[in-house]
Amino acid sequence: MIDVLTSATLKHLREDWWNDDFTDFLMAALAPRPGNRILDIGCGAGTAEVRMGRRHLSQLQLVSIDLRFDRVAAAARQAAGHNQRLAVAAGSAVALPFASASFDSVYAVAVLQHVLDLSGSVCEMARVTRPGGRVLAVEPDNSARHWYCSEPAGVEAYAARNRFFAAVRRAAPAAPDDTVGPRMPALFATCGIEPVEVRLFPVSSVHLSSPGDQVWAARRAAVASLMTPAASPDVIEAGRAFAAALDVYEQAARAATGAFVEMQYTMLFATLGQRGA
Repeated sequence: MIDVLTSATLKHLREDWWNDDFTDFLMAALAPRPGNRILDIGCGAGTAEVRMGRRHLSQLQLVSIDLRFDRVAAAARQAAGHNQRLAVAAGSAVALPFASASFDSVYAVAVLQHVLDLSGSVCEMARVTRPGGRVLAVEPDNSARHWYCSEPAGVEAYAARNRFFAAVRRAAPAAPDDTVGPRMPALFATCGIEPVEVRLFPVSSVHLSSPGDQVWAARRAAVASLMTPAASPDVIEAGRAFAAALDVYEQAARAATGAFVEMQYTMLFATLGQRGA
């Protein structure tokens, strides 16, 4: 469900990781009551809305926003397919198109890791939350992605991965903060949200034999997607080295016996706060 060799961030986390236990946590953290208005920032395909809707809390008003129109359209279709009512809007996390104090609870899951103006987005979450309302941000620490492999070729592939994504980051005009998850409590306080609780959720992936064909294909596709004709020479060079290291690693993994192990994990930081007066 995560693969450090395909991305520098947990960009597909919402759709691939969400489970019933996390829905239980979300409902307990937001503590919705009948008639409450709840805003989901960066709704993606509407995973959270469908899972929350299944709890059948009466008169709950769910509102979802995403930067991409196709995603909010998908979320609306997803909700409609489950006979759930959902209000959607396309917009930015740093300029929410809602009046101040218009929601009882606001949350974002694995979204702020992609935002350049992190402080601005958190302050926007505070602005649209009523005094006493709840704010929840669940974000990773992308600088602390841990990797272990029993094959030396896997260790070298991971090192090549680090060099490649470092080159991609250097070539970008700006990049989000990798350490977004641990920073949330301090940012909450700065924006007028009292931090109440921080809970950690592990996210991991383990292979006890060579990963399947789809995994290797996804890894190569991720490299190729960033090696565009417009990419810098450093990115192209590092990408070619990474692709070559992946080839060697795949051969070693497929040739390995039952002693093969590939493990990776990181942490999600779920920060819950209460909007001040």
